[in-house]
Amino acid sequence: MAEAEAPSPAIYIPDEWSEAAAAIAHGSVAPPPPTALVCGAKNCGKTTFSRHLLNVLLRRYKRVAYLDTDVGQPEFTPPGFLSLTIVDKPTPDLTIPCLKTPERCFFFGDISAKRDPAAYLKCIYALYDYFCKGHRSLNSKEDTAVVGLPLVVNTPGWVKGVGYDVLVKTLRYVSPNHVVKINISAESKNLPPGHFWLDEDYDETVHLIEIKSARQDSFNRSVLTQKDAHLLRDMRITAYFRQCFPNSSNITKIKELAHALASHPPYEVPISSIKIKHLHCQVQGYMSPYMSTDVLPTS
Repeated sequence: MAEAEAPSPAIYIPDEWSEAAAAIAHGSVAPPPPTALVCGAKNCGKTTFSRHLLNVLLRRYKRVAYLDTDVGQPEFTPPGFLSLTIVDKPTPDLTIPCLKTPERCFFFGDISAKRDPAAYLKCIYALYDYFCKGHRSLNSKEDTAVVGLPLVVNTPGWVKGVGYDVLVKTLRYVSPNHVVKINISAESKNLPPGHFWLDEDYDETVHLIEIKSARQDSFNRSVLTQKDAHLLRDMRITAYFRQCFPNSSNITKIKELAHALASHPPYEVPISSIKIKHLHCQVQGYMSPYMSTDVLPTS
């Protein structure tokens, strides 16, 4: 991952994006610090904008909280996790994510919320509650512009059907004071115009910022970039488990990683201290004379 963190001069940040990030970071001097949620269609640039916003916020604040709800393409963790990470250093390369240890995370166990939207929302609510309890209390004698902890919430690109309902519930629970909605030229793929998540009573405290995708063709139309999601997930998993081995280890593929892990000394714990929970479905348990009553078989 060290090689991947080198600066990339090829990244393009439109003026519209820079103005949006600056408006969030410097729009108010009064507490609480900004909470910004980034949403939009799949592959429209949500993660890249979120990374850019993190860097802009870090010019004013010592630390920034990052709530990642994209279980398929997470920013700082392997796939399948929802996490809250406290960031204190800018990201030099906006094109490639880097692994960080989250302050709190949940293993959702899937790369999409489709199988269990209720459990997915429960994880988001718990992470946001943890953030509010631990990081939204300030000492009045301290400079809020330096000490306050802003929050950036990155969301997946599933914005139709149940995915839209999940996004609306997330917005209503988090209640951000800044919502960045990234639009593409294909109108049918975009979210509804305006404050779509609010009821009839308009909330003037919410600042909605609508920007265009940075990816455009020769006719100035937004273009959805098709990413090899499976390959990107493999890279993240490999990078995560490579932490178990010396930096000199030549592990670049999943098969090489599997062999290395198989030969690695296992971590042993007594079976009596193990509890197993099967995610997203109910499995009828059975008792074995070799198993603790706390263990529920998954198959």
